[in-house]
Amino acid sequence: MSKLVHFEITGRDSAALASFYARQFGYSDDPSPFVPDYHLLKADDGGVSGAVMPRTNKDQTVILWFEVADLDASLDAIVAAGGAVAGERNEIPGEGHVQYAADPEGNIIGLKQPLL
Repeated sequence: MSKLVHFEITGRDSAALASFYARQFGYSDDPSPFVPDYHLLKADDGGVSGAVMPRTNKDQTVILWFEVADLDASLDAIVAAGGAVAGERNEIPGEGHVQYAADPEGNIIGLKQPLL
């Protein structure tokens, strides 16, 4: 079973929007060292952490990320069930591999395979 491990919220002003979520819900707001205008929202209480990014990256307003044991097998299963691969695989140094996919109605989801 996969588990929800991350969320992304998109907006016109990612810095201001990240500040809003940090203030309202007690997250820390840290700029990503890897992606410009991508703000990491860390849940200090052990809850699910997330991020805010410009809507120009993805036009969907909220994207849920799921941890998977095998990225290739998960993508194959998504495609077999009527979904699609939606972008290229990337590596987050020290964390693992990530990839966007789409469900059968075109909603974007994220998949993350942690480093072993």
